[in-house]
Amino acid sequence: MKLRSLVSVAVAIVTVFILCAGGLGGFLAGGSATAGCVPMVTSPGSTSDGAVSPPGPPILWPAIGDWDSDQVGNAAAIVTTGARLGLPARGWVIAVATAMQESSLRNLAGGDRDSVGLFQQRPSQGWGTPARLQDPVYASEKFFDELATIRGWQAMPLTEAAQAVQVSAFPDAYATWEAPATLLVTAIADTTGLPIDGLAGCGATGPWTQPVLAPVGSRFRSSERPGHDGVDLGAARGTIIRAASAGTVRTVRCNAVHADTGADWGCDRDGDPARTRGCGWYVDIDHAGGLLTRYCHMDQPPMVTVGQPVAVGQPIGVVGSTGHSSGPHLHYEVHNNDASPNGAIDPVPFMAAHGAPLGRADGDGAPIRGGRAGTMRRLG
Repeated sequence: MKLRSLVSVAVAIVTVFILCAGGLGGFLAGGSATAGCVPMVTSPGSTSDGAVSPPGPPILWPAIGDWDSDQVGNAAAIVTTGARLGLPARGWVIAVATAMQESSLRNLAGGDRDSVGLFQQRPSQGWGTPARLQDPVYASEKFFDELATIRGWQAMPLTEAAQAVQVSAFPDAYATWEAPATLLVTAIADTTGLPIDGLAGCGATGPWTQPVLAPVGSRFRSSERPGHDGVDLGAARGTIIRAASAGTVRTVRCNAVHADTGADWGCDRDGDPARTRGCGWYVDIDHAGGLLTRYCHMDQPPMVTVGQPVAVGQPIGVVGSTGHSSGPHLHYEVHNNDASPNGAIDPVPFMAAHGAPLGRADGDGAPIRGGRAGTMRRLG
């Protein structure tokens, strides 16, 4: 049987099991990002202390990105367990990122002191027996049970929520894995047909939110750059970019060309401030009232597709330096009624007026070093 057929059969089995288990009632009943923020089923201590759960049907997952079939299979066990327990997708991302840090998504037989399994949980700390903790489903259940007891975990930064569960000696390390975990969870959820409401967490409390939390560098149509139709936000490569407001994806595109010839430069590599033009990987989102937002220079293909509805705060991509750029940052634009320079609005006062002020410029407001962006004018 071909790999695609095996995966299709496996996905069907997993999806039927999850739906029959009744754990997705909270997702299927609502569908709003707010509803996805609230755990619907999980309660502390829901995992029994009986025998190890029998293994499910064999599932062959393909490699996804940098993760091989075994690693993806372990991540899928985490995701489907979280879904069965009724946790929102944000919880799946936290758990997968934690396992990436603790075990590289390998079901390890040992580790530091008596640590075991995907999450390197310690039997001596009451997580369970070594045999049980090497069952990915059981280990995931224990992680989610503990996560659900943490007040306000949905609105915490990922690394704080993970640390509250793990109590690691390296509490900041989990942040490194937010973008890879989000991409992997999104791919698994898309394959299995699981809804990803709540993927953004509950940090967005209003109709608008900051696409990234970062200082403002090069500003809107400054005297030095009168053709700059947005602002540059100096976030690090790999930082999650979130939809600034609810809407529908209009454009997902790679736009990067040689400045001299117009030949394709591509978005599989960083751009150059002198030799490249264009926004690189970018997304346009249509919003109510004729507004449009644009997000440029993403590091890799965006997480969304044309025509897809998105919630405020939903991850749509990660910061990079593709297109006309000399360093990782997000070039962010807001337009009114016209996706061209004629409709461009200064995002700084606009976002402040909508309760989601962008970060302040460093020092005296000089542009952040290395952050030059392509604009609407430069799109071919």
